[in-house]
Amino acid sequence: MVKIFLSVRNRLAITVKCIEALIKHSTLPHQIYVYDNATSYLLDEHFLFFHQMFRERKIAQVTFTTEKSTFRAFSKASTCNFFGKQHEMDPKKHKYAFLLMLDNDVIVTPGWDEKLKRAWEFIKKNPPDHANIKVIGQLPGGIKNTVNPRIKIDEMEGRVGKLGGSGLWSVSTNFFDDVGFLNLKQLVNHDKRHDQLYWRMMDVSTGGKPYIMGLDQKLGIHCGKMAGSVCNILTRNRGKANKANLIKFEKAEKGIAAMDFDTFYKKINDDISLIRDW
Repeated sequence: MVKIFLSVRNRLAITVKCIEALIKHSTLPHQIYVYDNATSYLLDEHFLFFHQMFRERKIAQVTFTTEKSTFRAFSKASTCNFFGKQHEMDPKKHKYAFLLMLDNDVIVTPGWDEKLKRAWEFIKKNPPDHANIKVIGQLPGGIKNTVNPRIKIDEMEGRVGKLGGSGLWSVSTNFFDDVGFLNLKQLVNHDKRHDQLYWRMMDVSTGGKPYIMGLDQKLGIHCGKMAGSVCNILTRNRGKANKANLIKFEKAEKGIAAMDFDTFYKKINDDISLIRDW
């Protein structure tokens, strides 16, 4: 079983495709915890879609938040903390294969979860050598300062380094107990910095050792260029009164929604710029 944290804000069409990919491309049982944060565009449609997903039991939980309920901090960071606190109360919290932090503009590929499961099993079987690994993602994935030797896991190869974008982060079930929770005071009035603060925390928890491993496998395709980037737009237009209108991405919304899943997946899988991007 895999427990998945899915962060959402606007961009319903790509969220629909993201959840479809999780359903179609997963091999392990999973629970999806959706946090829909301060959505301001197509709000009724968001409620209708998640009502249907909840009714069909395709998601384990859906939570709608506002800027007030996320303390006016970066909502992804706030709700990641919420997810972690809830996970810590789970009587079976250590029974999961791993936890996944996923952005709604990342489309997982077939068998993504089985590959990560094998990677975590390898890490747990070799604790003295790999105790510093806190996150497993994909290459290049924004991972820097990689070290040698590379790690061979069956047909896969892993590289260990630092940094790495959290659009697709798998972590062990004790991550929040081990690494900790984000200090939301540092994230008030911000629309980024979830990753940067966790980089510092993981650097501390490992004593400065490399803490992330990227697999040479395409686990997820980042579609931010196609769907639009909420964080980047809000950060660039911080303080502007019309910034809510800038994150509607109406043209992208209509284009993605018009495609069925198979057509959409073929399009992004054939797009070299998306495949190489992250």
